Amino acid sequence: MPRILVLDCKQEISSFNPVPSEYENFHISKGDTLFSHRGLNTELGGAFDVFDQRSNVVIVPTIAARAGSAGLLSANGWRRLSSEILDAVRDGIDGIDAIYASLHGAMGADGELDPEGYLLAAIREMVGPGIPIVISLDLHGILTDRMVRNVNGLTIYHTYPHVDFADTGARAARLLLRLMEDGVRPVLARVIVPALVRGDELITATGCYGDLIRECQRIERDGTALAAGIMIGNPFTDVPELCTQVIVETDGDAAVAEAEAVRLANEFWAQRFRMQGKLIPLDRAIAQARTMKGPLVFTDAADATSSGATGDSNAIIAALSDANYPGSVLAQIVDPQAAAAAHRAGVGATISVTLGGAMDPRRYQPMAVTARVRLLSDGNSRLETMKTELEAGPTAVLTFDNFTVVVFSTSISLFDRAMYYSNGCNPVDFGLIVVKSPHTEFHMYDAWVEKNFNVDARGATSADIPSLGHTVCMRPIYPLDRDIEFKPEAVIYSIAPGR
Repeated sequence: MPRILVLDCKQEISSFNPVPSEYENFHISKGDTLFSHRGLNTELGGAFDVFDQRSNVVIVPTIAARAGSAGLLSANGWRRLSSEILDAVRDGIDGIDAIYASLHGAMGADGELDPEGYLLAAIREMVGPGIPIVISLDLHGILTDRMVRNVNGLTIYHTYPHVDFADTGARAARLLLRLMEDGVRPVLARVIVPALVRGDELITATGCYGDLIRECQRIERDGTALAAGIMIGNPFTDVPELCTQVIVETDGDAAVAEAEAVRLANEFWAQRFRMQGKLIPLDRAIAQARTMKGPLVFTDAADATSSGATGDSNAIIAALSDANYPGSVLAQIVDPQAAAAAHRAGVGATISVTLGGAMDPRRYQPMAVTARVRLLSDGNSRLETMKTELEAGPTAVLTFDNFTVVVFSTSISLFDRAMYYSNGCNPVDFGLIVVKSPHTEFHMYDAWVEKNFNVDARGATSADIPSLGHTVCMRPIYPLDRDIEFKPEAVIYSIAPGR
């Protein structure tokens, strides 16, 4: 029976978050505990669904290491994490016939700006050239040359906001089986596009980026390509190979891979101007909100914890308070000191604390409030889409004036409503809701609010990309540089496994 080794390592970082992440940020599971992903909308869940349909396949689960988006992983944290991952793979590698690795692509560590490439190179050295390796990646990942040279296939998310986690894992599993059983000889064309993008046109259901992604899906489905995708990278992960890139993998046909990749890159480049964040000044958004019935959303994409920000921005609640905004406001913030004070005082107590600036004081001035402790929780929940766990640490709901603020001890992904619901707050009960994510699924907010304001605020994940201060990424690159001539050229990789 063919034996397929499975591993998982996922984290997305913002280089502009001043707080490093650590080994302790990662949730580590090993061995058969990976099978808890069965039935979940995760890459592992989708892959297991495919493998489980084959009675002649043996899955060798090794390790899953997942962390929420955060700052650059510390050097010590990376040493410990990478050693643990490689040790787990080494322990399970005897007699395997193939490898599936679920990765993100936008990791970064102090001293290693290509962690996924490092892991893949080390694993390839362990198994040699004959073992097929297939990976899955977030479309916000940064696929590096080193990564491509050490794998035989890859699949990429096709949706944003992301909902196709399991589908991407299933596509990876089916590709891996084809490599093992059908004599597929993959070649891959990679076109680097010197552009960083952000904004509503990236919503794949409605934006121009989605039109191009549907072309990638078409050439996968009609058999032109084994896999195709457009990776827009994470503009906040400032690493040498940060860019947009078009990836097309075919069965032995380099000419088709190149032609399709070049075509898609040309079409993408022509629309780069559209794919930029459209921000509204905060004071203008508040002025307009005063005249509207609501409910309303104020999107704080600059402090998006799911993109790697700290989550401790009080910019919106402070501005609303200073402007004496009259409507009811629901917001979230990361402030461990305020959460701890609430837990010490207990439900019903009145406390004087500051909110904001707990991790990023250079950007945010702490805001003094006198608040009532309405609710306390352990901060545990599950994401709406993936159903994977969220652990925010001791959490408190504080109320003051017309504000209800859910206060967390640690940064977690806030791209849905899970942490509002889990702490007794239903967004539909409020006139204005603060969302710390650039986009959420349509039904979560946009389907029922009068207006979603994408406000211009400071933060480690601001859509105003030139304001961030990139120092490492390739140059020239749009929009950091404006006058760029671009003629797409494909690099061709012959990545068939060989004995």
